[in-house]
Amino acid sequence: MTVTLRSLETAIPPTVLVQDEVRDTFAAQPGLTRLGERLVRTCFNSAAIDTRRTALAELSLNDTSEHPKFYDARSGLLLSPSTKVRNDIFAVEATKLFIEAAAKALDACAGITAADVTHVITVSCTGFFNPGPDYKVVRALGLNASVQRYHLGFMGCYAAFPAMRAAKSFCDADPHAVVLVVSAELCSLHVRTSNDPDAIMGSSLFADGAAAAIITAREDLPASGPAIRLDHFETVLTPVGEEAMAWNIGDEGFEMVLGTYVPHIIDDHIVGALEPLLAHDPTVNGRPYSDIEHWAIHPGGRSILDKVETKLELSEEQLHPARETLRTVGNMSSATVLFVLKRILDLPFNGGNERICSMAFGPGLTVETGLFTRVGGPVQPGSAEQADRAAPLGVPAAV
Repeated sequence: MTVTLRSLETAIPPTVLVQDEVRDTFAAQPGLTRLGERLVRTCFNSAAIDTRRTALAELSLNDTSEHPKFYDARSGLLLSPSTKVRNDIFAVEATKLFIEAAAKALDACAGITAADVTHVITVSCTGFFNPGPDYKVVRALGLNASVQRYHLGFMGCYAAFPAMRAAKSFCDADPHAVVLVVSAELCSLHVRTSNDPDAIMGSSLFADGAAAAIITAREDLPASGPAIRLDHFETVLTPVGEEAMAWNIGDEGFEMVLGTYVPHIIDDHIVGALEPLLAHDPTVNGRPYSDIEHWAIHPGGRSILDKVETKLELSEEQLHPARETLRTVGNMSSATVLFVLKRILDLPFNGGNERICSMAFGPGLTVETGLFTRVGGPVQPGSAEQADRAAPLGVPAAV
């Protein structure tokens, strides 16, 4: 039985963060030391990001709300709301993105209607509420009240993989299952001014967005363009790095730990992390990594992508979907690798089956990997890749 990702759609909030403008705002905060200011400029300048999106209209830097919570445009000061204030906004704004992405994925899947969905899996690590996003999606899309609902919370940047793996398991067990997977993250809720290098790094990288997929093994559906066959997943914990990447709850938002040693850990252990995944399939095991057509790498940051490209001897073209995702919309935690897969899905199709090796990293240090196959017909007009080529530098593609 073949389990296939039949549709994959994304959603981003309307407010655009221009990297240089946000950099100058963070660098101008009165509490920064001289070292802190230098770190802000270095992190923002080296992030390989032009634009990001945020659900916080205040962070447009020209919003003149009477009672600002995050940024006071009149004084130029970044504010420090409590975790409760941030989470209350998450409950409202994340719900919008969950529903928008889910509705788009359902609409894009030929032969599938709301009545066909049997399982809903939602993913997020940037906020909590209950009844949760799984409930909100079921109600908003008019899904059956008997739909099985699951929420994967607070896992971090790799969480789309456990979600897809669970969806595959449901479909392997039931050939009629139709699983809706939705990831939405509001990382910008937790940015803050600080002299702490980890907080500065997070402020330079993180953004908001959502992605949703329809996954099923049903064989009675019409062909509707390219799709992704979910072949195999693996999980690896590196022997070091437990303290190098973490996500903690503080009084003024969630606090990221992203040590500068993380790219070196990935450099040392990425080959070993790929071994159990590729050993599963003799058609790719033992071949050069560059022979695998597509690489959907979670762009945790520019230096991580640099390490992956160099260590695995990949081409610039193979890392292009990941780098373009980072450049145009930043790091949206668990949703980001789905944005990368969307770009690969929308590439021109040359016929035959094209392999995809996908990977994301998160707290632990956890390495999640997936081996997929791209199958199907030609790309439709208006794809993310076509938008990248048409858009001037600094203007986000319509992903």
